[in-house]
Amino acid sequence: MKIKYDKEVDVLYIRFSESEIHDSSEDKPGIIIDYAENGSIVGIEILNASKQTGNPAKFEYEVA
Repeated sequence: MKIKYDKEVDVLYIRFSESEIHDSSEDKPGIIIDYAENGSIVGIEILNASKQTGNPAKFEYEVA
């Protein structure tokens, strides 16, 4: 998994796999979900991330 925040354009991208993106959809304004050909989620892009999250440059990682 890779997480990238670009503060210049205020976009947060979470990539779950290296699969090729086959399709994308914006079901909610500013939230774009990328899908592989088999329907699995490849990544999630959050536009205007600083307005939709507390602090997109800071994150916690937890394994349970």
